Amino acid sequence: MTRPPPAAAAPRACAGVPLVRCVHATAGAAAVAALAWTAWRGLAQPHIALAYGVLIALGEAARRPRPAAGMRESAPLGSAGTLAYALLGEVGGEPTSHGAPQVVAVVLGATLAGAVGRPPAADRLARRVLGAGFAAVCFQPLHACGALDRWPAHSPYYALFLLFLLALTTLYDAVLAAALACARGAGAYGAALREELRAVPGTGWAIGAGGVVLALAVAAAGLWALPVLCLPLLVTQLSAHRYEAVRATRRQTVASLARTTEIAGYTAAGHARRVALLARAVGRELGLSRTDLAVLEDAALMHDIGQLSLVDPVPAGATEPLPAEERRRIARLGGAVVRRTGVPPEVALVVEQQAEPYRQQPLPARIVRTVNAYDDLARDPACGPLRALERLRLATAHDHEPRVVEALAGVLARGGSAPPGP
Repeated sequence: MTRPPPAAAAPRACAGVPLVRCVHATAGAAAVAALAWTAWRGLAQPHIALAYGVLIALGEAARRPRPAAGMRESAPLGSAGTLAYALLGEVGGEPTSHGAPQVVAVVLGATLAGAVGRPPAADRLARRVLGAGFAAVCFQPLHACGALDRWPAHSPYYALFLLFLLALTTLYDAVLAAALACARGAGAYGAALREELRAVPGTGWAIGAGGVVLALAVAAAGLWALPVLCLPLLVTQLSAHRYEAVRATRRQTVASLARTTEIAGYTAAGHARRVALLARAVGRELGLSRTDLAVLEDAALMHDIGQLSLVDPVPAGATEPLPAEERRRIARLGGAVVRRTGVPPEVALVVEQQAEPYRQQPLPARIVRTVNAYDDLARDPACGPLRALERLRLATAHDHEPRVVEALAGVLARGGSAPPGP
């Protein structure tokens, strides 16, 4: 028996393509205009442009080609150098004469030079160009017309003014990143923006503060301050790479454990992966933090690990039709297994509590239960996706939180998950 697929997932998934193209076109137009302006006027103060260009190129060359999931910025040195050049007004007490177009041209050229052989993603390059242009447009015209010589001049307020521009640039980049993520089907815009803003107090502020410090230090001590002050950022980048390697190893361990139930024939092929992808989309829709999303995804991948303790596999691996007490027993056994894997204890807690009534569960456990139930029901030829959602809505009095069910419906309506196979 066949069933009609959910309503046009592919068109919804492509609904944000015009916005993505608009952002890329804007970045491309800004880059072309900056290159033409710089070529016509000539490169102002080439030694300064070269120093910052080399710094940005080295930072780009040292980045990871494909950062692990959850890693925010893989080239902090290049980003700090970009911001520092955009906010540079003096070098060793002498005023600079480069303008905003030259900032964009130098940043673009240095980024592409440092990424030879492994070009950066189009979204990331567009954000780098537009972010550099935004910061430079906010600062360079004020510097060129002498407004900063009157206030804040060389007072302590000058550093506060640069920090204010840093906050504006950070907010601008977060708004742009959230728009691109939303356009590519990463959930509602509000949830995507909250996710971007939550990441700022970590490496985001460290990179931004590093760029401001570079601009202030070079203004006072000259270009010799660049190699000295870049060492902490380089150490930060190396530490991020080590952390990324540890995360990648743990992710491989979790993925291997998640596949054991499929290999043993207890669950359908791809079930754990589908539940993890859809649960992460629902968690993003509900505004979970990046840390909570990582816990949610790990728990969703291993939510069926307790089935390995069963003598006979559950038909089709679907636990939703089982009695409540049997589901709780499988969940507790799964939590005991997960605790021995070395993953954070929050993951084991979600696995253990996924079969409880939703009022007794943390939000990640509610999401795992609802998404798992949807996948089990939607794969049943006698039910299908639409009837599966209807059954989840009818069970919101005890088993499924209404807010989670509606978030799941919203993700599916935007084509956030491929239709599950029978």
